[in-house]
Amino acid sequence: MPEPHVVESTTDTIRSGYLDPTAPPVVSIASGDRVSFPNTWTHWGNEAVFGMTFAEREPLRHKYPQGPYSMLGPVEVVGAEPGDVIECSIETLRTLDWGWNSFPLGVGALPHDFSEPYLHYFRFDDDRRRAEFVSGVEFDLNPFVGVIGTEPAGENATSAILSGPYGGNLVLNSLTAGTSVFLPVFKPGGRVWFGDIHAVQGDGVVDQTAIETAAEELVIRYDLRKDVPLSGPLVETETEWIGFGFSDTLDDALVQCLRGLIAWLHVAAGISESEAYALCSLSVSFRVTQFANQTGSAYSSVPAKTVHGVVPKRVFSPDKVAQINAWLRPAT
Repeated sequence: MPEPHVVESTTDTIRSGYLDPTAPPVVSIASGDRVSFPNTWTHWGNEAVFGMTFAEREPLRHKYPQGPYSMLGPVEVVGAEPGDVIECSIETLRTLDWGWNSFPLGVGALPHDFSEPYLHYFRFDDDRRRAEFVSGVEFDLNPFVGVIGTEPAGENATSAILSGPYGGNLVLNSLTAGTSVFLPVFKPGGRVWFGDIHAVQGDGVVDQTAIETAAEELVIRYDLRKDVPLSGPLVETETEWIGFGFSDTLDDALVQCLRGLIAWLHVAAGISESEAYALCSLSVSFRVTQFANQTGSAYSSVPAKTVHGVVPKRVFSPDKVAQINAWLRPAT
């Protein structure tokens, strides 16, 4: 297997809080190439360091109005055109040895319930498997990529807090090593960005942060899938396919997610839309990915309320799974 390209995090390759349409590609690759991203940055341009107090961090939140995430990109995949899809496969992900969880006032699902901001630091064990929280409470680490997306159409910068058909702030805790995300292409080359590495997170991310961290080691493979009419991001794990809905309300996000999965199952699995609707009712689990109800924020954007729908592969025959895989990865 060829060695991966290597892209370091520097002031040239990072944009703090946004996807920059004027940024030159950090690397230009062929379909099937792998890229290694060693020592990615923490939030706020790598200015977040272990042990900073909330008061010390507060100026950083206001320094980067587009958002906190240190976004690395864009990766250009040669030959990618609007209407195509880029499959981003997370091959390796190892975090730093520390992270944090915090909430300022006025954010998350309960913006009025707390009178003091919160900040807690974690040290991870040497194997990056466990993190102690408080006495008697420990977490198994489940590192994943929080934000990943192609660049949306248009000439304006896009806040990394946002999400949409291009991907973006997915914060799906299934996007771990061994999984893939399929991202629709809106510009030549695709121009893929990522950031916001998480070590632990529940569905909903209700206080608005996970255990926020960065990566010591991250390897992503990029495969160009020509002429795949995918309307939004789709994640594939060993056992599931996962679609998304993004909106200002959970009601609308669920409906958007459901309609997207019905349309996709209809064309990819070759079943009727009525059968796809029934299948979603019988076997698809719809879960709250992110619930934010900000009343105050240092940033110019607030995250969408997000719902994801989990389609289990086990309900499909091997032939049907192969049919869906052939739709996602057409022969070239």
